[in-house]
Amino acid sequence: MSVQTWTWILVGITFALYFGIAIWARAGSTKEFYVAGGGVSPLANGMATAADWMSAASFISMAGIISFAGYDGSVYLMGWTGGYVLLALLLAPYLRKFGKFTVPDFIGDRYYSNAARTVAVICALIVSFTYVAGQMRGVGIVFSQFLQVDIDLGVVIGMAVVLVFAFLGGMKGITYTQVAQYCVLIFAFMVPAFFISMQMTGNIIPQIGMGGEVEPNVFLLDKLDALHTQLGFNEYTSGTKSTWDVFAITLALMVGTAGLPHVIVRFFTVPKVKDARKSAGLALLFIAILYTTAPAIAVFSRTNLIETVSDKEYQQIPEWFKNWENTGLIAWADKNGDGKIQYVAGNALNGKKPIYSETDQRGTHGERLITNASTETNELYVDRDIMVLANPEIARLPNWVIALVAAGGLAAALSTAAGLLLVISTSISHDLIKKQLKPNISEKGELLAARISILVAIIIAGLFGIYPPGFVAAVVALAFGLAAASFFPAIILGIFDKRMNKEGAVAGMVVGILLMLFYMIRYKTGLVGVMEPLPKSEWWFGTSPEGFGTIAMIVNVVVSVVVSRVTPAPPKDVQEMVENIRIPSGAGEASVH
Repeated sequence: MSVQTWTWILVGITFALYFGIAIWARAGSTKEFYVAGGGVSPLANGMATAADWMSAASFISMAGIISFAGYDGSVYLMGWTGGYVLLALLLAPYLRKFGKFTVPDFIGDRYYSNAARTVAVICALIVSFTYVAGQMRGVGIVFSQFLQVDIDLGVVIGMAVVLVFAFLGGMKGITYTQVAQYCVLIFAFMVPAFFISMQMTGNIIPQIGMGGEVEPNVFLLDKLDALHTQLGFNEYTSGTKSTWDVFAITLALMVGTAGLPHVIVRFFTVPKVKDARKSAGLALLFIAILYTTAPAIAVFSRTNLIETVSDKEYQQIPEWFKNWENTGLIAWADKNGDGKIQYVAGNALNGKKPIYSETDQRGTHGERLITNASTETNELYVDRDIMVLANPEIARLPNWVIALVAAGGLAAALSTAAGLLLVISTSISHDLIKKQLKPNISEKGELLAARISILVAIIIAGLFGIYPPGFVAAVVALAFGLAAASFFPAIILGIFDKRMNKEGAVAGMVVGILLMLFYMIRYKTGLVGVMEPLPKSEWWFGTSPEGFGTIAMIVNVVVSVVVSRVTPAPPKDVQEMVENIRIPSGAGEASVH
């Protein structure tokens, strides 16, 4: 069977499974809608948390980032997995013991202030919409390539799927759907890795195969280093980032992970405090399966790509290249007219994406003509997002494996989109309407408001996917910096500093997120038609926008502590509540329910 037929079959089966779970797990109360009734087992919650966390960025983009960045890409592995250590040790058990539905709920009650709650709602919406836009676009890309539909139609299909299992089941439906999605995405990620590792190195375990021999006394990484240097790239196994920037990016990703509202809310879904800690540990284990495999896939795909296309005649290039060429995610401009693909260091294009001839004219060798080719020697443009999706095709794996990767990519994107949209929904219905605007609303009315909110949120997220603003694609990865700059200090100080008051928390969150937004706009995204982003030479303290969340977080902490010390202390009952949160289970008045 063809790839497209296999894709329809596998995607159809997985979607039927998701819909079935959503119908089975319909939410009948606000507690079921917000936190799945608080009765999810640590094992199921660990798998759901892993799926919630491993978005399209983890499944589709991370190995692609590493395949191009090489050693420098390790910051994503260290930061994203390290964040779960922070979650398990510093946040999960205490937040679960506090017993609130959402992060803004915790901040509003801990800081005895609707102003703090409102600021937290705004921060949650900024972080979540920034993150979810990329998920919806990722869904569109996968549908576009494998199901042969328009990208915009792919986004609409993704919106409809998320709507069903989020609208019906809320957190209950999403949790059990995410358990299924984790199984799909991890299977889809590992199967091609096993195949390609065996094919290239003779070792079926990709983590070992990455360091194995491809021929007698020639190791795969040494071979890739040699290929890189021959083409003018830096050695794959050497880094170019400064030690400070590596530290800053890693820490920003770590505390950003620990501060992401859609991840934190998962620890309210388990019955007991100890279950929150268990599910955090299990999530780390489930995530590690993918994250330890990603570097191997990066090495395999990078090596295969270079050997398949570099210095090869376009007319002899395999069909996969021409299929992806139609999506604009890979492109070739024959600058020297020799009919061969010259892949060397440098930018092939003026701009980030190829602009094809409007009349779809073809070049001498049948290639699509590009109107924005640069004057640099490099002729090949490769979007890093294709590395995982195209890898099975490049390696000539069976069609069902290629289709399986498409199903896995959709599972990863949809699971995270659902979690983020629920955060947006509950921030509006619970933290804004129930807690502030209409405190006497009935449970039925609140549930209706939550469902209306999630419908509106899905429509907005879909519009971001169909009509992405110039800045959205660039800042998706920076959602972690926004979470680090806003939520993490307020949560960690709220747990461990009973002197922290509402004035300090509000001032810290406002200063932190505004500083991070300013830096992102000025040094990463610019403003379309107004100003261009400033160059690397202008970075503050040599800190990249991806790492600036660390500095914004530190500023948040300093502002919070200073302001709290020059303003009145929190009420005595709040200070006692903070003390009670930290009392271990079974020690007197502490409650585990």
